[in-house]
Amino acid sequence: MPKIIECIPNFSEGRNPATVQALIAAVDSVPGVRLLDRTSDPDHHRSVLTFAGNPDAVVEAAFQAIRIATERIDLRNHTGVHPRIGATDVVPFIPIQGTTMEDCVQLARRLGERVGAELQIPVFLYEQAASHPDQTRLETIRQGGLSGLGARMATDRNWRPDFGPDHPHETAGATVIGARHPLIAFNVNLNTPDLTIAKAIARTIRHSNGGLPCVKAIGVALASRRIVQVSMNLTDYRVTSMAAAFRAVQTEASKAGVEIAESELIGLVPQAALDQAASSLLQIRNFDSTQILETRLAGARSAQLGPGSDPTINEFLHTLSAATPTPAGGAVAALAGALAASLGTMGARIGKQSDPERTLSDLGQRLAALMQKDCEAYEAISRARRLPIDQADRPLLLSTALEQATEVPLTIAELACEAGQTIATIRLSLSPAVQSDLTVGMILAIAATEAGLHTAKTNVKLQRNQAVVANQTGQITKIANSLEELRGLCYTPPPST
Repeated sequence: MPKIIECIPNFSEGRNPATVQALIAAVDSVPGVRLLDRTSDPDHHRSVLTFAGNPDAVVEAAFQAIRIATERIDLRNHTGVHPRIGATDVVPFIPIQGTTMEDCVQLARRLGERVGAELQIPVFLYEQAASHPDQTRLETIRQGGLSGLGARMATDRNWRPDFGPDHPHETAGATVIGARHPLIAFNVNLNTPDLTIAKAIARTIRHSNGGLPCVKAIGVALASRRIVQVSMNLTDYRVTSMAAAFRAVQTEASKAGVEIAESELIGLVPQAALDQAASSLLQIRNFDSTQILETRLAGARSAQLGPGSDPTINEFLHTLSAATPTPAGGAVAALAGALAASLGTMGARIGKQSDPERTLSDLGQRLAALMQKDCEAYEAISRARRLPIDQADRPLLLSTALEQATEVPLTIAELACEAGQTIATIRLSLSPAVQSDLTVGMILAIAATEAGLHTAKTNVKLQRNQAVVANQTGQITKIANSLEELRGLCYTPPPST
């Protein structure tokens, strides 16, 4: 069983798409890590990334993202309703598979030491990794904001950071790093601009004021939407479920004569939490099944999160049959093409034909890699579609993602067709029994090519960039012609040897 750690860094940037994309690119640049989710909010002026992978890779990805945040985010010019003390505000590690909380504590210490030494940012450890009892709770460290923390650092020995300098970084502030159990970031939006109502509800329901256990809550204004929000962290959904938290907010809002507009999730949620309450009853904004933690992790298995994590056939079939967008048709088309190439490789080896063997082996490997590329392309479209409608670069990002989501199935179709044609060249020289197997390979290659073309034709219809449409339509026509040639080769019986 591979070791998998989840990391959910929160960055004080929710308005500049270029900076958010740079943070994502930093995570994506590290092999062995898979970005599972990204959420940004302009009112909170905050972005949350969720990624997972083998422990060493996750620590490296976290550091690279923190480095980018330090270079690009200046807290001196920052305004947002969410409490914060750093450009990289908080970085929790969560054990997911084959790992323990103590593993996460050690990762937090390792990352903290590197951030303090290399980036000269003071680091405080929190939750399970805390080295001082007064610094276990994140809200305690954030009390008074960055200025309050800076004052405590300057005057109180108990508030020296665990790593790094004993004063805040000029532009990046301070960073909190730790280890914790999964929590749910769950917000309820109210149909009123009155911030006092949201703050009063938050005070009533949060644990620290005698409210619901394992609930942290604040009231904030969403100026861009002219409403207010009760923003909550459910630190143990087994104690207080989303349904219970929602009902508590609903009850208090009703007392104030205010209706609930909707609720929303930030990041991912464990499947068990949704089992407690149907999402339709919670009025979750824009909810889809890919926000389930286990679902996204299952979809990421084939991304090789760690050594030995390649899925077996049964694991792939189980993941494929799940009610999730990926893997789906594109991955299956690539798999069919890879299977065709493998059958062809077998035939080439039996016939001692070295050049076709090398060609088919290479095609098989490239098609197998495209199984994951297809999943990534779909998820890039999903991320682009979740961007705010009025975000200036949303059309460009969506067009770019759609172009790639069309290019991948086109490549699958092209490579599968080439595999089929290569098989045709060696089929004639083999025994009837092997010819039969290679004919199966050609049939699979035809199916993979046709499936890839089908997906490409579907996606290109959604493309707004006409230059891209013209180029990809030309590719479709060329591959379709090659496919017809392959059909003729396949269904013309070879002469007996």
